Amino acid sequence: MLHLSDNINTENKVWQETGVALPSFDIDAMRQATNRSPAWVHFGAGNLFRAVHAPIAQKLLDLGSTDRGILVAESFDPAIIDQAYTPFDDRFLQVILKADGSMETSLIASVAGTYPLGEDPKPLQDLKRVFRDPGLQMITTTITEKGYALVDAKGEPLPWIAPEFEGGPSQAKSAIGVITALLLERFQAGSFPLALVSTDNFSRNGERFGQAVRQMADEWIKRDLAGQDFGDYLRDGKKITFPLTMIDRITPNPDREVGRRLEALGIADAAPFRTKGGTAMASYTNTEETWYWVVEDDFPAGRPPLEKTGVYMTDKDTVNAADQMKVTTCLNPLHTALAVFGMLLGYPTMSRTIADPDLKALVTRLGYVEGLPVVEDPGIFSPKEFLRQVIEIRVPNPGLPDTPARISTDTSQKIPVRYGNTISKYIRTEGLDAADLEAIPLIIAAWLRLLIGSDGQGTDDAGRSIKLSPDPRMEELQKILGGIPLDGSVKEETLAATIKPILADATIFGTDLNTTPLAGKVATDMASMCLGQGTVADTLHKATAAWQNQ
Repeated sequence: MLHLSDNINTENKVWQETGVALPSFDIDAMRQATNRSPAWVHFGAGNLFRAVHAPIAQKLLDLGSTDRGILVAESFDPAIIDQAYTPFDDRFLQVILKADGSMETSLIASVAGTYPLGEDPKPLQDLKRVFRDPGLQMITTTITEKGYALVDAKGEPLPWIAPEFEGGPSQAKSAIGVITALLLERFQAGSFPLALVSTDNFSRNGERFGQAVRQMADEWIKRDLAGQDFGDYLRDGKKITFPLTMIDRITPNPDREVGRRLEALGIADAAPFRTKGGTAMASYTNTEETWYWVVEDDFPAGRPPLEKTGVYMTDKDTVNAADQMKVTTCLNPLHTALAVFGMLLGYPTMSRTIADPDLKALVTRLGYVEGLPVVEDPGIFSPKEFLRQVIEIRVPNPGLPDTPARISTDTSQKIPVRYGNTISKYIRTEGLDAADLEAIPLIIAAWLRLLIGSDGQGTDDAGRSIKLSPDPRMEELQKILGGIPLDGSVKEETLAATIKPILADATIFGTDLNTTPLAGKVATDMASMCLGQGTVADTLHKATAAWQNQ
């Protein structure tokens, strides 16, 4: 059996027989060059990094466009490094799952070093030396949207952030805290420039990143734990930048069937596992063929030639338009709609959801009819073509083992962007009328119907108890919705009164839906879904049939 840590030079022929593409650069030389003069550090060692960033770095190395790889840090779950990197000599397989059922597999070896930021202080000390190097050019992150949150809705520091505010750089544990502390090291070493590039999947991510870092620093400055000159450094656009980005590649958790196919090729250690911190990992990452990465070209310390690998390097307005297109209309809202109904209708994978003619009709209307009228064309690719690929190629790909459960995680945090943005545009834009929205209120109704239950459990359309995906608003929402009966005995006006405080929450919907025509539609659709078993599917079918007759 082949092991990822094997010497690929001595085992080259055996690897070639498996069909796995190997790196063409000298791995040892790359690591030595990176150690001498690091250029790129990434925070977040999970699967999206392994599907996008690391393969981009590998392509640059294969092209001879750089001699340096990526250094990877992980603060949320350091066990990812210990269990998914170290045993494999910091290598992994990228498996592209194609719609025809075939796999394209590459051995990725562009990671030059790893930093598990846990109890052991040494990795952080080593990373401080990296940040003091004047040649460091860019930091990228995949720490999820929650990783940028420092305070709650009342402006109070989150419980795990409060010690960092009070204790300063020496107490930094969160990704934002650690990054800010490392920037302080860089400032003290010579006020060197750097680009900090969020590649997390939410709108205006660079702005949010900059706000979080500066907020952390300001808390330290208030307590005399850092000087005001450090705050000035973080606000100097010639020194520190936070470019906007849009990133897109569907990357499900590692699939056991993919592992079995790799083992059949003679590759060892291919079974997926959960780290001690609970993250789904494997010696490989499975992903789709299509990908996009659009980046605002604002790098005060220089950057690798990312455009040579297919990355769109452009201006802020273009990035924002591309991001708004993806996140608010052409992909993410469709994903959430399919995931919510997929949970209710018992579909095991995302590809199975869109194979349902009614669900395909739902997202077709959501994208083409309700979404495209508010899209700003980014100019670098067609929104209509992007949408077509999502509906006809990407989500239907049976090789992608993505699940409604994964996509429906933290839905309450996603709705403001995925639907609230479109709702607001329909309310505020001349020539558009929120009363014309039909798919969006139906999806909101389905989400509320899904949450009926208690203790993180819901009931699907067949009357079966289901475990709901984690959501920070779950407990409070279920307290409101939990008593709604699903046997048809609830009256629509009673249900409307029950959900009124939820619909009024602008932190979820971007506006008070009770002031719009949508509240009545949500109540009507939801009441129809509470009439007994099978009524979610029936409500969906009646809606899509009505749209087809319009």
